[in-house]
Amino acid sequence: MQIEQEIRSFLMDRRARITPEQAGLPYVGGRRRVPGLRREEVAMLAGVSVEYYTRLERGKLGSASDSVLEAIAGVLRLNDDEYAHLRDLARNVTPTGRVRAPHHQRANPINDSVQQVLDSMSVPAVVQNERLDMLAANRMGRALYSDLIASSPNHVPNFARYAFLDPRSESFYEDTDASRDLIVAALRSAAGHDPADRALTELIGSLSACSQDFAKRWAKHNVQRHSRGRKLINHPFIGRLDLEYNDFALPGNPDISIVTYTAAPGSASADSLTILDTWASTQEESVKTLESQHERGTNEPKPSV
Repeated sequence: MQIEQEIRSFLMDRRARITPEQAGLPYVGGRRRVPGLRREEVAMLAGVSVEYYTRLERGKLGSASDSVLEAIAGVLRLNDDEYAHLRDLARNVTPTGRVRAPHHQRANPINDSVQQVLDSMSVPAVVQNERLDMLAANRMGRALYSDLIASSPNHVPNFARYAFLDPRSESFYEDTDASRDLIVAALRSAAGHDPADRALTELIGSLSACSQDFAKRWAKHNVQRHSRGRKLINHPFIGRLDLEYNDFALPGNPDISIVTYTAAPGSASADSLTILDTWASTQEESVKTLESQHERGTNEPKPSV
């Protein structure tokens, strides 16, 4: 990711969304040349010089102190996720505008103990990284996202690829538009958190090239952390599911998280999760049977000729 361009586009976009009246400035008649606030108005309200704010908006955000970032966030009315994104951008760029050294991530964050935790859960659960790769899942998690897994025979299942490149996702997500917005906003947040992540940059580039819809949403610079919320799903075998998801970061590796899916007790979706568990068990038994038959077939002695 070109971090200077990201900083410039993000701050200009947010500056354009705030009117002088919203910022508490007196109304002055006449047509304004730019939508929203001017640079000099942001600088005045944030208590910095115009020259300094212009330098920050051009990508030299690494020199900004926490107090300056907080002041800019207040003027631009950034929400918590947007402010965290601004701080990430500042943390990951040097005063001269270069990206800092990439983060060092563990090669294999999913060990046996993590899988045991997943398997002990009685609800669907998956492990994902900031790129929205599905790294692991329990039996119900695999059943919940059976289409996603089936669509990824040659690479790690990825929620963004599924949402924008697989037509099945349009019927899987009840609100496709909202789901895609959340996915793009989560990737934007991840890009600010680690702009040197080459795999993430390649994913964003691939999605932008293959999906005009993704490229259009990406250009909006919306940011949202994937922490908790509601997900409406039309499972191809179980039907409609109204679920709450919660995201729990793994200790010692905040870039990796366990996501659980639950339904309100006594609800139709809770009953459907019970059916999903039964269906998942049936599917895994069928796979084991096929694998056993295959092993027996390959181990049988070949007839002599």
